Amino acid sequence: MTSGGYDPNQYPQGGQPYGQQPQYGEQPKYDQQPPQQPYGQQPQQPYGQPQFGQQQPYGQPQDPYAQQGQYGQQPQYGQQDPYAQQQYGQPGYGQQPGFGGQPGDLLTRFGARVIDGIISGIPAAIIYFVIVFAINSLFGSFLAWILYFAIVSAYFVLCEINMGTTLGKKILGLRVIAPGGAPKISPEVSIKRNIYLIVNIIPCLGQLASLGLAIYMAITIEQDPNKQGWHDKFAGGTQVVKG
Repeated sequence: MTSGGYDPNQYPQGGQPYGQQPQYGEQPKYDQQPPQQPYGQQPQQPYGQPQFGQQQPYGQPQDPYAQQGQYGQQPQYGQQDPYAQQQYGQPGYGQQPGFGGQPGDLLTRFGARVIDGIISGIPAAIIYFVIVFAINSLFGSFLAWILYFAIVSAYFVLCEINMGTTLGKKILGLRVIAPGGAPKISPEVSIKRNIYLIVNIIPCLGQLASLGLAIYMAITIEQDPNKQGWHDKFAGGTQVVKG
């Protein structure tokens, strides 16, 4: 025993007994470190929390703040924003809607008209000369003229309402789409879009009118983004497309 009641033999570690105040002149040891874990051993986690690298037990709810796709969350690097993706098949902003294909250009459509003119003009010319020689009169010539352009006009109308195209357009890979993408073209619609040919039935003035309408048709086709001429819009919105 020593003075002050402290026996070093009783407390060999130098620690104070539980609840005992430190001796006079001694400072309390605040800088003592907690007992160290053995090397390589992870400290124990509080009850209910998983160890590092372990998954949540089955059935336990995930952290709602760690879930992806929260409102206002920015997409990760290299990921696209799903709200900014363009839907498949929908036209981009400012793009004119089509009915089912790339619009046919003016040069290709002109080539198809030349082919159709030859196909329809050969039988019409044969009938014309037969009538002229059979009826050698002014009436015969007038009748042959009417039949000639009636046959040519009927060729375009019948081909469009039955096949959706003409032989010349089919050879060059074009077809006519009905207004609004309807499956078939009605006779009324086809007559309207070929009205510039039908006016040829009128002698003299009909040819001048047909020539002026054909020139205006070429101008409107070239200037329109969907390659629709005035005759397409007059017919309700037909469109010549590739395919």
